[in-house]
Amino acid sequence: MTILVVGSVAYDGLETPFGKKKRILGGAATHFSASASFFAPVQLVGVVGADFDERELDFLKGRGVDLSGLQIEKNGKTFFWKGKYGYDLNEAQTLETRLNVFAAFNPTLPEKFRQTPYVFLANIDPELQLRVLKQVAKPKFTAMDTMNFWIQGKKEALLNTLGHVDCLLINESEARQLAGEYNLTKAFKKIRGWGPKILVVKQG
Repeated sequence: MTILVVGSVAYDGLETPFGKKKRILGGAATHFSASASFFAPVQLVGVVGADFDERELDFLKGRGVDLSGLQIEKNGKTFFWKGKYGYDLNEAQTLETRLNVFAAFNPTLPEKFRQTPYVFLANIDPELQLRVLKQVAKPKFTAMDTMNFWIQGKKEALLNTLGHVDCLLINESEARQLAGEYNLTKAFKKIRGWGPKILVVKQG
């Protein structure tokens, strides 16, 4: 079983009550790849800049992640996000976002990735998520993530993409926002009615 993931590979700056880090490896596709690699081979599609450290690539390669779909743009910098967490780690405050090379990211799957049976669409523009799905030949299972930014700014495109996936992963506040329902049970039923057979609601 091989899993294809498409999404952000980034650097993060984090502030919490327990400490600060100015620049650490981040990105939804990065974290998914590292976690999923304990269970199955992973193919990663994303983009980074010339500033992306070789040590980060070595880390992912060491987990057995296939990076042949990772674009390295020589004339730009890697996506950077800076955020702050209080004692409630479910809520993040965005302090700074620099899209850099990620702003022009247009995922194109290598030919060998197009037959991958399991696909995870990490948190990116829902129009790009759908574009990825159209490049994959008859996947057995597809899952996607999203966030409040896309729910607010591209809801129509998001609902369109939801109709093409088997599973959606979001947190409680995003589920309420997406469905327009405070009652979570009602929100869950409404979201599943838009397409996903499986809904995973996180508490963070």
